Amino acid sequence: MTESVLLGMPSRKPQRVASRVGKSYFVRTYGCQMNEHDSERISGLLESDGMVPASAPESADVVILNTCTIRENADMKLYGYLGSLKAVKDEHPGMQILVGGCMAQRDREAILERAGWVDVVFGTHNTHRVLDLLDHSEEWGPVAEVWDETTSVEDMPSMLPANRDSDHSAWVTITIGCNNSCTFCIVPMVRGREISRRPSDIINEVKQLAGEGVVEVTLLGQNVNSYGRDLDLNGRSPIFADLLRRVGEVEGIRRIRYTSPHPKDIKEDVMYAMAESAAVCEQLHFPLQSGSDSILAAMHRGYNGERFLEKLEMARRIIPDLAVSTDIIVGFPGETEQDFQDTLDVVAAARFDSAFTFQYSPRPGTPAATMPGHIEKAVIQERFERLVALQNAITFEKNMEQVGKTEEVLVEGPSKKNPLVATARTRGNRPVHVDGKFDAGRFMSVEIIRAAPHNLFGVVV
Repeated sequence: MTESVLLGMPSRKPQRVASRVGKSYFVRTYGCQMNEHDSERISGLLESDGMVPASAPESADVVILNTCTIRENADMKLYGYLGSLKAVKDEHPGMQILVGGCMAQRDREAILERAGWVDVVFGTHNTHRVLDLLDHSEEWGPVAEVWDETTSVEDMPSMLPANRDSDHSAWVTITIGCNNSCTFCIVPMVRGREISRRPSDIINEVKQLAGEGVVEVTLLGQNVNSYGRDLDLNGRSPIFADLLRRVGEVEGIRRIRYTSPHPKDIKEDVMYAMAESAAVCEQLHFPLQSGSDSILAAMHRGYNGERFLEKLEMARRIIPDLAVSTDIIVGFPGETEQDFQDTLDVVAAARFDSAFTFQYSPRPGTPAATMPGHIEKAVIQERFERLVALQNAITFEKNMEQVGKTEEVLVEGPSKKNPLVATARTRGNRPVHVDGKFDAGRFMSVEIIRAAPHNLFGVVV
């Protein structure tokens, strides 16, 4: 029997039926940084209950899939993987399988119907309930719990334990949800309206992280620069620029990044806060999506190509060494060859340091999915290749401009290809390879001696 619960606790809170000390868990994450951070917190909760990580699902007592629904093939990937887990669970009857995240929020009942061996389905704002839901399924069978539109900041836990991959770098969620109406995006449907955390909760979390040795934090939100509009603190709403300055004052935090802002909401106050706060890195993720005015209007982005470039010029004027990355979608419904050429023109004018490029895929429930003029796959692929070639050339040129400069880098650890080479990042988020073994979390100065299309090479000064 499936019980669907919206928010809150089940009508009867189950008693803990067995200790999980010594049991193992495995988490597989799909999608964005927000999902990765949610998975860190899920792992932290399970370990707080005595569990230990497993190296593979076959050896785990509890398997959690933290899902994404942005791309078209997300459904196929999930159900394909769930199918392989059924055979594993048949051999290990005590195994529990949990499905969380964006797809779980959207398709909670369908998942239990199509994959009856799943024990728990939980939504995007129910991460903190994982242990209770496990208890519930152990005693009463499969359960699906998701949030609804009555969720408020009071329903959200201010901090949860997190099992981070890095000891020196951490994500900090400042908002959840999105109030924008981009026609290609399903995020508002699966993560709801914007809810901002209180500034004091955020600052306290950053201070706690600094006390644990974290030196770099990334502030997360679907639209970080609209932070605080839903809060009323003594008659005023906190703004993102204020938050950046306050986080920048936390002792021990030497690097601050944030993602993702919305171009229509970028204003000078945030750029000045970045320029005036020594800890805030000279790096901006600035999603373009398209350079065509007609496509941007169909996307409901709230700006045109000219306005985007004006805001980019403003940001670079205030922060001269600013490194800028972006997102671009190719093949949005109705995109003509001229629309695509407009995108190429804006990319050439913007000269982004890097870009995340995507081929449009329709998501059920979004307005764009039912728009006329869907583009043939072959046409999208050909345009996509032209865009990637242009951006790769620009990225290489921008990397070449770094040769001869001395940069402060933060070591991430050994290179994946060579353990005798360290991988580090500049404040502009450019990867740098340095010969030698250096501890992760170490700051050092390097001279950039060579550039490659997607990374740099340096020597310690």
